[in-house]
Amino acid sequence: MLFQPEIEQMDRKTLQALQSERLKETVYRAYEHVPFYRRKFDELGVRPEDIRGIEDIYRLPFMKKTDFRENYPFGLFAVNQTDVVRLHGSSGTKGKPTVVGYTKRDIENWAECVARAIATAGGIPGDIFHVLYGYGLFTGGLGLHYGAERLGMTVVPVSVGNTSRQITLIEDFKPRGVAGTPSYLLNIVETLEAMGKDPRQVSLEYGILGAEPWSEEMRKALEEKLGMKALDIYGLSEVMGPGVGIECAEAQDGLHIAEDHFLIEIVHPQTGEPVPDGELGEVVFTTLTKEALPVIRYRTGDMAYIYPEACRCGRTHVRMSRIKGRLDDMLIVRGVNVFPSEIESVVMNIADLSPYYQIVVERQGTLDELTLCVEVNERLVSMAGEFNLQHEAFRSLHHQLGHELKNTLGIGTKITLCEPGTLPRSEGKAVRIVDHRNLYHV
Repeated sequence: MLFQPEIEQMDRKTLQALQSERLKETVYRAYEHVPFYRRKFDELGVRPEDIRGIEDIYRLPFMKKTDFRENYPFGLFAVNQTDVVRLHGSSGTKGKPTVVGYTKRDIENWAECVARAIATAGGIPGDIFHVLYGYGLFTGGLGLHYGAERLGMTVVPVSVGNTSRQITLIEDFKPRGVAGTPSYLLNIVETLEAMGKDPRQVSLEYGILGAEPWSEEMRKALEEKLGMKALDIYGLSEVMGPGVGIECAEAQDGLHIAEDHFLIEIVHPQTGEPVPDGELGEVVFTTLTKEALPVIRYRTGDMAYIYPEACRCGRTHVRMSRIKGRLDDMLIVRGVNVFPSEIESVVMNIADLSPYYQIVVERQGTLDELTLCVEVNERLVSMAGEFNLQHEAFRSLHHQLGHELKNTLGIGTKITLCEPGTLPRSEGKAVRIVDHRNLYHV
């Protein structure tokens, strides 16, 4: 379904002309009302009138997450405080939270973007829509909520937690769509199975999942267990929240970016230079319609690439690949770059393992040590008669997993096989990495 066909199928020339006009307006607003931007522009010798269109984007300075923290809480706002109708922010687990503000029009544009995203994923007016994302300062819950209402859906604002109650509501209300983190939806599936119920018997037909990295293997597992389509949604609070991009139900291959609201670049993570379409690099966004907090060339830390070809769904907006990893999630172990999603892909491809794992990094002397703690599944325990690491089936699994990880990562990995149900379950974003080197904690 096309929510706004005149925008979603706009020809590239017209779309780029619209982007150029909106970019110029954004640059003027930022320069005139935000001292941070005025200082940055002046340092480069760039004036707003120098930016004539999107072809001049590379003349503008980059923005980083630290800029939000250094201008905490409201130093990046381009409107008076009285014009800000809502504040959102990050959890602040690594210091001061990242604070973002919205005017009334910003909220309306955000709802429009999310409504378009839900429709792209297969949602239609009249659907009952179950929201598992957390409400509050996190943008996920309210972002999907307002977008679903804008589309004309019936919203069930459950938020996270109380899994048995979630199941009761899903069984009784019979929602067609669900939105949340893939790890928590997997938790719900496991709980259904533990209750002796078949997850495929619930009413869900599509899931809009995000807020954490997840692999194609995780997608396949959720789709098979629930008998639904699982779609990846992308967003970040600094840029807007969920709804910046989403996969279409037709292709499930690349996220359509709402280019009338956001200008996307892919740059080399070290040099900042643009990379060709199809080449992996760091995702950079510029907002084109935000009033309260315009964002110019924001370096997200996400690694992805742009699809050069058009999508069969007929939408003309550019597609971004699914996120391949985050620079701040990336672990450097003995000089090798390791993304959690690479490990998840290996785990999900081995039949005797469950999808529950944690990555532990420690420093032994001068060397880093990577340990994967992963649960075996109940089938293996039943076949062996008990959880017994000395049993031939467990020894064979240990060897297979070590071999696959070495081939994928290029480094040796210690493995701890765990009993089913012993690793933490997520009710929000899954905690995948425990880094005892005190460099990262995700």
